[in-house]
Amino acid sequence: MFLRCHHTSNLINPHQQQGSADMSQVEKKAGLLRRTSSSKKPLKEKVVLMYDEIFAKEDPAKNNPRFWDELFLMKVNLEYLESKLESIDGEDAQCIQDNVNSLFHHCVQALGEEHQIKVVNALQTLCALFRGVHHKNKSASGFDIINMLMGFDKAEQRMKDLMERLDSLLCGDSSESLKSLCLKLLLCLVTVTDNISQNTILEYVMINSIFEAILQILSDSSSRGQHGYDAVVLLALLVNYRKYESVNPYIVKLSIVDDEPTLDGMGMVVHQALTEYNRQYKDKEEEHQGGFFSALTSMVGSMFIADADEKLSVQTNEAILLALYEAVHLNRNFITVLAQSHPEIDIVPAPPTPTPTTPTTPLGTTPPSLDVINNPELPLDPNLQTSNLLITFLKYASIVMQDTKDEHRLNSARLCLIILTCIAEDQYADAFLHDDNMNFRVELHRMPMRHRKKAVGKNIPSRPLVCAVLDLMVEFVVTHMMKDFPFDLYLRCVQIIHKLLCYQKKCRIRLHYTWRELWSALINLLKFLMSNETSLLSKHNIFHLALLIVNLFNMFITYGDTFLPTSNSYDELYYEIVRMHQVFDNLYCMVLRVSTNAGQWKEAASKVTHALVNIRAIVNHFNPKIESYAAVNHISQLSEEQVLEVVRSNYDTLTLKLQDGLDQFERYSEQPKEAAFFKELVRSRTHTRGFRVSGSGGGGRGFESFEREKNPIDEAELELKCLWVFCEVLMSEFLLSEIFPVINLNRCYGKVFVTEKVLDEYLIHFLKLN
Repeated sequence: MFLRCHHTSNLINPHQQQGSADMSQVEKKAGLLRRTSSSKKPLKEKVVLMYDEIFAKEDPAKNNPRFWDELFLMKVNLEYLESKLESIDGEDAQCIQDNVNSLFHHCVQALGEEHQIKVVNALQTLCALFRGVHHKNKSASGFDIINMLMGFDKAEQRMKDLMERLDSLLCGDSSESLKSLCLKLLLCLVTVTDNISQNTILEYVMINSIFEAILQILSDSSSRGQHGYDAVVLLALLVNYRKYESVNPYIVKLSIVDDEPTLDGMGMVVHQALTEYNRQYKDKEEEHQGGFFSALTSMVGSMFIADADEKLSVQTNEAILLALYEAVHLNRNFITVLAQSHPEIDIVPAPPTPTPTTPTTPLGTTPPSLDVINNPELPLDPNLQTSNLLITFLKYASIVMQDTKDEHRLNSARLCLIILTCIAEDQYADAFLHDDNMNFRVELHRMPMRHRKKAVGKNIPSRPLVCAVLDLMVEFVVTHMMKDFPFDLYLRCVQIIHKLLCYQKKCRIRLHYTWRELWSALINLLKFLMSNETSLLSKHNIFHLALLIVNLFNMFITYGDTFLPTSNSYDELYYEIVRMHQVFDNLYCMVLRVSTNAGQWKEAASKVTHALVNIRAIVNHFNPKIESYAAVNHISQLSEEQVLEVVRSNYDTLTLKLQDGLDQFERYSEQPKEAAFFKELVRSRTHTRGFRVSGSGGGGRGFESFEREKNPIDEAELELKCLWVFCEVLMSEFLLSEIFPVINLNRCYGKVFVTEKVLDEYLIHFLKLN
């Protein structure tokens, strides 16, 4: 009968299958094993019946001393337990508080059991408790939630025991699956509230630190490969708990870590996550360009290029970006990790294993493939391009900074620029950025635009890394002059360029770079600001941005002879200023008009007026000389070489004013300027799959997709054994409620290890047929 039914089930209509799946999910949430009918009572799981006893007013162990032992042998029904906790009313909550406290206590006790099934079920139950109680009491104070979960008078001891046992499981010889569940539970606890700083339970995580356990995971290549992603994300979140309100021990400890294997391990996890994102984006881009749509757009002159770009917009990974930021910002020793070279390998992920309970997650939010993390020592090919964490980050930034149309992507680009700001201020980072002995080919992604051709990767020269940073800044400046102007991002770009120039001036580094592209981009940005003065001034202080741009030119004018590669480069600077003099003349007229009238921007405009003094002197000095040269030689239009000849021959009579403070800048400080941004970033990210730990199937390995370690089995033999079990069940259907302890204990028939997952599937299949 079973075999016949099994074959015919394959012929079910797909719509019926979908309906059946939806119905099964509803039944699971209700704790039912079969649908109700007029002739049969609804059949509930044994574990659901035990949950109902907990939510009764009496002590569940009063009539059954082995109640708690039996409970943790049952497969956890996360949906039912969470929904039950969320449905409790105020008066009922008081009545069952002792039972909930007892459940929490016995969960913690079960973590010390030798039986792995009990530990797994205890971890899952704790996750359901944290989520269910918090979701029900969102408006309640942290103290009320603590009291509901574990009793306020015993909370300190309960959390101390919990953290010690989690620490023991993470640092001990536990299975990798158990360690994964421990990290998932901690992530669940950290992200259970909208605002991480309002999660009062985390005070106990601060007191009973697991920082050393996280470091141990990151320093060991084997555990890092399995759990590095979750460990890094967990650390980034814990660092952001009340970081501006009190002393956070995780901040203090992270800032003084100097263990090289640990820092390298953290860098490998971040590098691999970003590499995986870059690879997936590149694959998607190549797939898009090779399709019919690409051919069509070529035929009609790229009319739909904006739509094409929109299709390539993918969800970013702020979790790993935040971890990188905290490491760079807090720990100066981590800067050395950015420059460590290793082979650049295109990682091809293993074919995905279907997991019905886990929905597909957006690109970039799942833990990455871990081949490189597991095997950091790889054979070197002399023809293989080397890479490092900074290169991978620059490629990632070039992707996320392309599209800043919505707030989510805008914040992601902002975080990338903040990280680059921290790097540009660090002396050691600047040293390897400008090191001529460390040259790399960095293929940055460029936004598709109608007026320029797509760059060919093979033509990219090998240069110091600072050239790639400058390329990224120039690319952003050129591609984001639009109606919804990202003013804050432009400020950061110009400030990063300024800090790099200050280092070059200080160390007299003559960088061979195409500076004319930078000058042209900055002049066009000034044109854009003037063209959109009215609309932009209603939202932004454009005079501050204009002042920063003008002072960049003043840096080149005043100190360019110390860091520009050749005297010709200095000549070309003057040529560009003279050639585009109309832009600077218009800017002067605008700021003079605003500064001479009383208004909000009077002082800001006045600063730009004073900053333009040398640029105006250059224009007023060379323009008459050029006109005179053209008149004497009867030339209507001078070539570039002829203008440069006039410039070179008239330097001696040029008088410039020495301006102070051009090589000074305000160092980055997270508080108070960036505090609101990071609070909102952490608040918003706890709702995404980048951080979210879902019991019903989230990104990565969730609780529902966890599989206990089992012996190798022969599938055909297993199916026969399962059929034999259900033949026994058919003979005594009334005993169904009594076999759940057997199922959850994973009975072993000979050499075959039968999992409860397989048995449950056959049982549900049978009940639907009957």
